[in-house]
Amino acid sequence: MVVSRIAPTPSGYLHLGNAVNFLLTAWYVRSQGGRLLLRIDDMDATRCREVFVDDVFYALEWLGIEIDAGPSGTEAFYRDYSMTRKTERYRGELQKLEEQSGLLYACECSRKTLEGYGGSVYPRLCRDSRHNLETHRSAMRIHVPDGTAVRVGERTIMLDREMGDFILWRKDGLPAYQFVSVIEDRDLGVNALVRGEDLLVSSAAQRYLAPMMGAERFANATFIHHPLFMGEGQKKLSKSEGAYSLKMMGYTQRGREMVFAEARRLAALVGIEPV
Repeated sequence: MVVSRIAPTPSGYLHLGNAVNFLLTAWYVRSQGGRLLLRIDDMDATRCREVFVDDVFYALEWLGIEIDAGPSGTEAFYRDYSMTRKTERYRGELQKLEEQSGLLYACECSRKTLEGYGGSVYPRLCRDSRHNLETHRSAMRIHVPDGTAVRVGERTIMLDREMGDFILWRKDGLPAYQFVSVIEDRDLGVNALVRGEDLLVSSAAQRYLAPMMGAERFANATFIHHPLFMGEGQKKLSKSEGAYSLKMMGYTQRGREMVFAEARRLAALVGIEPV
C-alpha cells in the first residue's frame, strides 16, 4: 500500500505553493488507494510558532484534505507528536549510525570560513581532523565519497558534487533536517513522496542515508518531483517573507480556485490524477 505524508515546517504562514503540494500529495495517495499521514517538522524551535501550527490545520480544512494518521489539531500535536520531545532519541540514532557506518565526522568550520571557499559543497576541511562533536563548537557531517550517484525517480544525482559531505547534527545541538526526515519517514513507513523540484537533491541525500539507517522502504520509495508554484518574476515563494500567504489572502474562494487550478496543471505534468 502507498503511504505518503504532508510534512510542513511551521516557521511561517503557509503560502500557495505549500497548498498546491498538499493537494498533489493527497490526490496521488487517494488515486493509489493509499494512506495519507501528517508530519509537522518543528525541530527548529527557534523558528516555529504555535500560530503557524494552527495555520497547518486551517489550511488542510480549507482544502478539504482528510488525514488518515497524525495529529488532529494543535493541542494534540504538541502533546503527542512534537519533534522537540525526541532530541535524545535522535541523538541515539546518530551514535548508532556513527558506530555502524564509520562515515561520520565532526566539523568545526564556521560559516565565515566556508564563505571564503564559495559554492554550496563543503570543501572537506575537517574530514580527517578527528574533532569531537561538541555543542556550539562543532557539527556532525557524513562522508559522501567521490562518484556517489543516487537514483531519484528517472534522474541520477551526483551527490558528492551537488551537496558533498552534508550535516546530520548542527552546532546548536539539534539534528539537521536530512537526518530527522529519514528517521521520521522510516518510522512512519513512508514509501512515496510528492515534492517540489527544489527538494530533488535533498531526496538524493535522504536516499543515500536510508540504507544505513534501516529505512529500506524509504530507500525504495516512489519519488515524484513537481515544478514549483512561482511568484512574481518567477521567484520561488518563501514563508519567511509571507509571499502569497494563504492567511494574508484571507483563505478566500478566489485563492482556493487559484490553488486547485495550479494543482491540476502540475498534476497533468507529473502524471497525478486529481480525485
